This record gives sequence, C-alpha cells and structure tokens, in this order.
Amino acid sequence: MSVETFLGLGSNMGDRLRYLELAVKVLKGIDPLLSVSPVYETAPLGGPEPQNRYFNCVVRLESTLSARQLLEVAHGLEDLTGRIRTVRDGPRELDVDILLIGDLQITEPDLVVPHPRMSERGFVLAPLEDLDASRVPPSWRTRLAETDPASLDVRRVGTLR
Repeated sequence: MSVETFLGLGSNMGDRLRYLELAVKVLKGIDPLLSVSPVYETAPLGGPEPQNRYFNCVVRLESTLSARQLLEVAHGLEDLTGRIRTVRDGPRELDVDILLIGDLQITEPDLVVPHPRMSERGFVLAPLEDLDASRVPPSWRTRLAETDPASLDVRRVGTLR
C-alpha cells in the first residue's frame, strides 16, 4: 500500500541547487508524480560557525517503501553527493530528512518519525506549508518569532526543474 511521505532536502556546500535537483531526479524513480515545494534560502542553524546559507525544499511522494528503506534511500542520496558525516549540524552537500510517513510514529535510535525537530525549523515548515498547509501548525511563524527568530530567516528563491 502506498503512503504519503514528506522528505526535507537541504544543501549548503558546492552547487546547492544541483544537489537538490539530483535528489529530486532520483526520488522520481520512486514516484514519478512527486511534488516539490519552492526552494528557500535559509540561515544555518546550530553547528559550527561560519557556514554558508542553505537551499531547502520539501518533497511529497507516494511510496510503498518501509521507513527503514526510506532511510536507506536518504543515506544513499547523501552518499551520492559525497557527503561525509563529521560534524553534527555541520555543512553538507546534501541532507535528506524523513519528515513524515503518513501517520506513522517511530522512535528508534537512528530513526524518529515524525522528524523530532521539524516544528522548530522554519526551513522545514515554510516549504512543507507550500505542499500541505494542514501538516503545519497555523501559528508557527508567531511561535518561532518568540522562541527562535533566526529560524524565520527563510527566503523563497525559486523552483526546481
């Protein structure tokens, strides 16, 4: 059975847009009719300073893959771009986060769904809202303005081909 799945894509190293386009191209092999949010340029949050700004988007696809299989796809996409995990929240060619898999809830050491920090991140909430506003709390901007104003540093820069 196919399940609606949302993935967050981000890049702040090298040709950021090309890395996002590559991820979407590969993901179209899972669902040729997937939807892609606009691309946002966002401030880096956490991690070492200084870092380049990110390009972020969210992809919605229908998938029959298990959560574990989706995690393997995410890691495979990151590996494809040469990502090496050295520093938590550090710069990266491509980051692929599983945000939502239907209404599934998973808590495992290396996999938590829904993504545990997505409600704190404007770079996830803005593009997710573009694809499905019902998945986003209506007052998220007001809440983040009070709790983490830097997370609201999101600016739409275009769309992917």
